[in-house]
Amino acid sequence: MTSDFEAQLRAVSLRVTRPRLAVLAALRDHPHLGTDAVIALVRAGHPTVSHQAVYDVLRVLTDAGLVRRIQPAGATARYESRVADNHHHVVCRSCGAIADVDCAVGHAPCLTASGDHGFVVDEAEVVYWGTCPECATERTPQRSASSEGST
Repeated sequence: MTSDFEAQLRAVSLRVTRPRLAVLAALRDHPHLGTDAVIALVRAGHPTVSHQAVYDVLRVLTDAGLVRRIQPAGATARYESRVADNHHHVVCRSCGAIADVDCAVGHAPCLTASGDHGFVVDEAEVVYWGTCPECATERTPQRSASSEGST
């Protein structure tokens, strides 16, 4: 897979470096990571890579279009390597877990603005909010216990 990452970097005229390869690998294996988690994963394999180097790599890879930065309302920025397909996200209100949601219908952007104000729209960003299965399971016993006590 490293050769795929090398080809991706070269395709956008970026030098191939260990920190860039490590960040791409971390995001491939763990989508929707915050910066601290990316740093931890990169430093686990490359302890000499600085925090600042990881920040710089994330910025460069995002600017080059190899990484996508998402920031749901009220959440810290997260990064993913799934780019250029106009997918969306579902976010758990309780734990903050994020999962990909494929475009519902049609071609990118899968939603057409009712009024584009003259903009040439090339992407639609939709965030679905709810409760993930793990949090829903954890809440079920609490809800039944609290509702029993109120009757």
